[in-house]
Amino acid sequence: MAGVCAEAGSFWYKGVFPDFFYCSSMSKHTSARHRYRTDLLQIYRAALSRVAGDTAVADWLRKQQSFAAPLAVVAIGKAAPAMMAGASKVLGQRLVSGLVITREGYAEPGLENHPAMVQIESAHPIPDTRSLEAGRQLLEFIARQPGNRQLLFLISGGSSSLVEVLPEPCTLEQLQSLNHWLLASGLAIGSINRIRSRISRIKGGQLCRFLEGRQAQVLLISDVPGDDPAIVGSGLLYPLPGCGSLPQMPPGLSACLAEARPVCNREIPHATIATNSDAQEAAAQAARMLGYKTTTDLPFLQGDAAARGREFGQTMLGAAPGVYILGGETTVTLPPQPGRGGRNQHLALAAAAEIRGREDILILAAGTDGTDGMSDDAGALVDGGTWMRAVNEGFDPQHSLNRADSGTLLEATGDLVYTGPTGTNVMDLLIGLRLASSGSGS
Repeated sequence: MAGVCAEAGSFWYKGVFPDFFYCSSMSKHTSARHRYRTDLLQIYRAALSRVAGDTAVADWLRKQQSFAAPLAVVAIGKAAPAMMAGASKVLGQRLVSGLVITREGYAEPGLENHPAMVQIESAHPIPDTRSLEAGRQLLEFIARQPGNRQLLFLISGGSSSLVEVLPEPCTLEQLQSLNHWLLASGLAIGSINRIRSRISRIKGGQLCRFLEGRQAQVLLISDVPGDDPAIVGSGLLYPLPGCGSLPQMPPGLSACLAEARPVCNREIPHATIATNSDAQEAAAQAARMLGYKTTTDLPFLQGDAAARGREFGQTMLGAAPGVYILGGETTVTLPPQPGRGGRNQHLALAAAAEIRGREDILILAAGTDGTDGMSDDAGALVDGGTWMRAVNEGFDPQHSLNRADSGTLLEATGDLVYTGPTGTNVMDLLIGLRLASSGSGS
């Protein structure tokens, strides 16, 4: 299991809900520090619960009166199994046909028992042959539905890699090269997904051309800034207003991106049912219930991960006691041979540099989907002792940052957070805890 602590005296601390694990070590953290770490994890867990895919879909469907007829349901993304479970719970026998496309390791065994359900595990974050097979099955699934059958699409983050139908003459190798370049480029997700839509027959609203008049409704769990439906999952059923100019592309990719793709101007209803703001609100509520003063009116989290980490660490040095919550998604420009980690681990380690030696500050940076970059860890929870623990373990923390290898260091210091699949994906959360001199955050 990714993130397992291997050093003597370490253990998997079973956290505040059954499938939540926090990598820690009794030899590295005092009992008092464990208390505040547990508080931060409880706040994080409350945020995840608020935006859980099954609950969000079920709550939305219960409020609707327009789904009496049989429905075909398609769920795509990291949260697809949870979203489909929520739909199945409410729709019951009205769900007559279902297709789930999700990340490898994220499939829900319980859905296999549904007689009309097909579940596919695909590739993320780099598409492969499974992504193309998922695209083929998606189009076949739609084509099999009667012309009068309504379709419900449940879309969450990760869809861009999980399902694809390529235009000629673009190849899988070109698609993979493009995605490798995009993920290392430091571009924001909006720019990345706009570029992805240029090498696709289904993204950028083009999937609606295959509906052939069938009625459809889309429910979104947003993992993008501004909750733009044209960007979530690269806008499978929501046309882009315009792709604009492309950045300088690597040789061999520009030709495949140059040709304009046909656009479907049909308007498909979209509803966004879970966002990062919802997660922040739930985190703040949980923090207040634990007795902490809470601040949420902070800037959106974006830009370079290391820079944001340093800035947040400096902010916490001058902050009043309490919990500080913000959300969004940063970027990391990767070196030629990056190590283990992701943007949240990178941010957390950069923040740890600023708060080193301080016993009154803890910082959690984690993805809401349970993954961080190419790793299976959600993120990290650092404190004023993280930097020195790393040095004592033989690490040069700055070198780890330069190599984008924060995950290796943070595993050794006992600061990684592992959740497994969370059933949601609403970008990242950054939560800081500043204690009073007495040890209380209130």
